Amino acid sequence: MELIRGLHNLRPRHRGCVATIGNFDGVHLGHQAVLGQLADHADALGLPMTVVAFEPQPQEFFAPDKAPPRLTKMREKVKALRRFSVERTLLLPFNRALAAMSPDQFVQRLLVEGLGVKYLVVGDDFRFGAGRKGDFALLHALGRQHGFQVAHMHTFLIEDRRVSSTRIRTALAAGDLGEAQKLLGRPYRMCGRIAHGDKRGRTIGFPTANIFLHRIATPLTGVYAIEMFGLDEEPVQGVANLGSRPTVDGFKTLLEVHLFDFDQQIYGRHVQVDFLHKIRDERKFPSFDDLKNQILLDVEQARGYFA
Repeated sequence: MELIRGLHNLRPRHRGCVATIGNFDGVHLGHQAVLGQLADHADALGLPMTVVAFEPQPQEFFAPDKAPPRLTKMREKVKALRRFSVERTLLLPFNRALAAMSPDQFVQRLLVEGLGVKYLVVGDDFRFGAGRKGDFALLHALGRQHGFQVAHMHTFLIEDRRVSSTRIRTALAAGDLGEAQKLLGRPYRMCGRIAHGDKRGRTIGFPTANIFLHRIATPLTGVYAIEMFGLDEEPVQGVANLGSRPTVDGFKTLLEVHLFDFDQQIYGRHVQVDFLHKIRDERKFPSFDDLKNQILLDVEQARGYFA
């Protein structure tokens, strides 16, 4: 899959495609249904399939303090899109210039001049252009004017409720990883590079692989049974703490993973961690010994889950 960063990097060869526009946070089953709908039209028209996404996401630009935690970072999102026949992802920097474009300018510069779109899929509630003045009806009219078809996304329901990123965040916050997996079509996953930590874990017999997540906020915290991918042998089972480590006065969100029956040097490896079962919330313990005793119980519970 080709990743195109910004309108200025579009070339004549990128013109002529079917496309969709959205955040695609999580690339959940609803998103996958859209990609399937788009792929059918790509095949019928003999055109490549393009996803247009924004970085940061619009809500993060307009109201960073109120934006919900992302399900997927940009790198994770791009990696997920690769699995669904997406040939190109156009990543648009969401900035003042983009936010100030009128609906007509947005369509003309992006969809007509930039991509030469022939078929476009968006949500019924899709808004675009300065002041969010553009809506589906206007986009449909502009499509007729410029010679491309506009269709709305099919609503994807599970248990008579719409699959959405918000619904997945709610499930993760409640520790319901089974519900999240049902809506995502896979276990909830985070990716990152293993880095050196303070090595406190090895002093009590629980060495950890430390992953700095580089996120403003995470959709879940606590202690989990996990599987790690990206190592020479995979998956490797383990137990993970995701949070700020209050017992040792931590302040940055860190993912610490203790892998079962594993003794290899893996610093610098880029790995994926699947969260399979929540064991407990993160909490502050009176002493390091109390934390060690709790970790023993956490490991026992995680091994029991896998057994």
